[in-house]
Amino acid sequence: MTEQTKIDRAPRANKTREKQAVRKPWAPPSVLDAPPAPDGYTHRWIRAETRGFDDQKNVSSKLREGWELVRKDEYPDFEGPVVESGKYSGVFGQGGLILARMPLETVAERTEHFRRRSQDQIDAVDHDMMRENSHSTMTINKPDRQSRVTFGGPKK
Repeated sequence: MTEQTKIDRAPRANKTREKQAVRKPWAPPSVLDAPPAPDGYTHRWIRAETRGFDDQKNVSSKLREGWELVRKDEYPDFEGPVVESGKYSGVFGQGGLILARMPLETVAERTEHFRRRSQDQIDAVDHDMMRENSHSTMTINKPDRQSRVTFGGPKK
């Protein structure tokens, strides 16, 4: 054997894809990092306390709306801030906020409910304004709710 074979003495651990991955560009750290939501769900931070006082009313209303608290043991690979003690111990939490999840179908229904509610309020204001507008000398046209943006224009 006159030809020497080249032996690769680099440890196998140095050859993993993680070591060869493209460098991630720097970004400022986010205080509210959250694990990725499972398919069909969305995550949201819910206020649990304000200025050191529990906001049980807000948490209770969110839980009644269908939000579920996200526990650390559901995401063992994700490192994030967790509430250490108290009634929310084991739940992802940071600075008076706790993480919750809701199915996307419920989120869509909730969004539609509040969209309808807002539209009903606008319609009620318009109706009252038109009803008060019955005097012929003080008429107000139907409100125009479209925005127009123009840039520049003819030179004077």
